[in-house]
Amino acid sequence: MDKKLLIIGFVWPEPKSSAAGSRMMQLIEVFQSNNYQITFASPCAKSDNAFDLSSIGIHQVGIELNNSSFDEFIKKLMPGIVVFDRFMMEEQFGWRVEEQCPDALKILDTEDLHCLRKGREQALINQALFDKSYLFNDTSKREIASIYRCDLSLIISEEEIEILKNQFKVNEQLLYYLPFLTDVVSMDIKRKLPKFKEREHFITIGNFLHAPNYDAVLFLKDKIWPKIRKKLPKAELHVYGAYPSEKVLHLSNKKEGFIIKGFADNVETVLQNTRVCLAPLRFGAGLKGKLIDAMLNGTPCVMTTIAAEGMFGGFEANGFIVDDTQKFANKAIELYTDKIFWNGKQKNGFNVLNARFDKHLFVSDVMYKVNSIQNNLQLHRLDNFTGQMLKHHTTQSTKFMSKWIEEKNKN
Repeated sequence: MDKKLLIIGFVWPEPKSSAAGSRMMQLIEVFQSNNYQITFASPCAKSDNAFDLSSIGIHQVGIELNNSSFDEFIKKLMPGIVVFDRFMMEEQFGWRVEEQCPDALKILDTEDLHCLRKGREQALINQALFDKSYLFNDTSKREIASIYRCDLSLIISEEEIEILKNQFKVNEQLLYYLPFLTDVVSMDIKRKLPKFKEREHFITIGNFLHAPNYDAVLFLKDKIWPKIRKKLPKAELHVYGAYPSEKVLHLSNKKEGFIIKGFADNVETVLQNTRVCLAPLRFGAGLKGKLIDAMLNGTPCVMTTIAAEGMFGGFEANGFIVDDTQKFANKAIELYTDKIFWNGKQKNGFNVLNARFDKHLFVSDVMYKVNSIQNNLQLHRLDNFTGQMLKHHTTQSTKFMSKWIEEKNKN
C-alpha cells in the first residue's frame, strides 16, 4: 500500500491562531504515527504564525490556483491519499487529482460545515428562526457536492453527522466522525493546575478573522459584560485572538474592564491564570476549539447553545449553557464567585475530555476505515453513484473554467 499522503491546505496551519490549525496538526500526527510520508501544499501565502512543518519532517510546497503546474507536481508525487482541507480546495484541485491520480483515495476534512455556519449567520442577520430555507443555501450546494465527490469526509461534530444524514440524506458510508483529538488529562496534570483562588478575571478567545468570534466579542461588549461588571466592578474581561483589526482594538476600554489583548502566544498560560471563560457565540458550526482549550486548562465556561453544540454528548458541561443575556451574565457571576460550583464544573470538563476526545479512542479506528476503503476503492465508489455523476458534470465545468482562467492569466 502506498504510504504517500498529500494534504492540500486552504491555509498553512497556525495551531496558535485557530482551532482549524490545531485540527490540522492533529490529522498530521495521526498519519505520521502510521508512517505516512506527508507533503503539505497550499496556494495561500504564509504568515509569521504558520507552523514550520519541515521541523517535523513534512515537505512543504507552494502551489498555484488555476495553473497546470499542479498537474506535473502531483503526477510526479503520485500520492496514495489526498486530503483536501475544506471543500474549497476540493473544488479547485479535485478534478486535477482525479485526472492525474485516479486511484488516490480522496478525503475531505470539512473542519466544520460551512453551509451550516453561513445559514445561521444569515438567519441571525434577518432576525429569523433558522430552518431548512437557511440551511439549504448556495454554500450547501457546493459543500455537499464536494462531500459526494470525495471517498470519505471527516466530520468534527456528531451534530453535523446527523444534519448530513437526515437533512441532506448523505450516505453515512461517506462520513466519519473525527473530533478534536486530545491527550488524557491525568491526575498529575490536574493537581498542577492553578486553583480557584489563584485565578482571576474572565477570558474570551478566538481568531478575529472568523466572523462568529468577532460577533461574539461585540455581543459581549454591548449586552453581557456591562451586566457582569456591574456586579463585579473589579473583574476584567481579557479578549484574546489572532489578527485583531483596528476596529477590534478600538473596543478596548480599561475603565470598563474590557481589555483587548490580541494574539496569545501561550494559550495554556492565559487560560490557567483566568477563572472563567465566556463563549457567547450566536452562530457557527463544528466544535469550538476555545472550549477544548478551556477544559484542558481547567477553566470552566459559560457558553451559548451554539458554542456547546456537539461538545458534551451525555456528559455534564464544564459550566453553564445559556442563551438569554441576563441569565448568561448571572451564571458567569455565579461561576466566578462560587468555589464549589467552579470546582465541580472544572471536574466535568476533565471527564468530557477523557471520555469523548482522548485521541486513543479514534486513531486506530480512523486508520482502519481509511485502509478498508483504500483496499476496496472501486467497490466503494460504485456505491456512490451521486458522486460519480457530480464528478462527471461539475468537475468538467470547473475544469474548463480553470483552464480558461489559466489562459487568460497568460495574456
